[in-house]
Amino acid sequence: MRSVVWPAPILAGMGLRLVQVNVKAGDDSGLGQFWADGLGWDVSSEGPGVTNLAPAGFDWPDPGAFYIDLVKVPDPETVKYRVHLELATTSADHQAELVARLKDLGATPADVGQGDVPWTVLADPEGNVFCVLEPRDSYRDTGPIAAVVVDCADPRAMARLWDEALEWTLHEVTDDHATLRAASGVGPYLEFIHTPAVKTWWNRLHVDLVPDPWDGKEAEVARLRALGATDVDLGQGDVPWTVLADPEGNEFCVLGRA
Repeated sequence: MRSVVWPAPILAGMGLRLVQVNVKAGDDSGLGQFWADGLGWDVSSEGPGVTNLAPAGFDWPDPGAFYIDLVKVPDPETVKYRVHLELATTSADHQAELVARLKDLGATPADVGQGDVPWTVLADPEGNVFCVLEPRDSYRDTGPIAAVVVDCADPRAMARLWDEALEWTLHEVTDDHATLRAASGVGPYLEFIHTPAVKTWWNRLHVDLVPDPWDGKEAEVARLRALGATDVDLGQGDVPWTVLADPEGNEFCVLGRA
């Protein structure tokens, strides 16, 4: 988990920004290298048990990019996850090439009941399911990560909370699906998909938010609690970030000073 002191605000008046996805891993270095090679990203480490990925040419937390942190844990989750990534492609050839490259790197086909669909469902070497999408106009400018997708019982309620939390643009809301994206048009979409499954344990993937200004974390955390977020103890101890959960129990972190 990145906890460096941020030298300056990202953008004035932004409040909160979704900066990265955090992945729990049995082997953070090995899994990080898989994703770095698959996405063509740079890989680094801020310390033992943490691997950081960034698009080439960007340094965290540059607002022009979206990032991935992989954190080693002793017992990674093995059940079906409620959060997954979807990767964008620009053509049918690009989709086929990306799927082939990811398989060569260690990804395996996954059957989650998707049936005959134009996208490809894979699992990374530690079993995290993700999708390689067919070309879609809506994802043409997201970069390699098209969307962070969260299974939920009530997409409308989730969209209301996250729309207020991030002040993003709400693109679609139905009983089955809700889609948001940063008003700046940078980075992946945040999507909520209706599913009847009930969450029984912590997610192996979660999102991390950063406040602006960095010293504004406590005020932002208070605002999130007022919107319905609750505090979560995952055994994190005394850390400079705050772990919260949305009303359906999906964990996320607000980074910053303690």
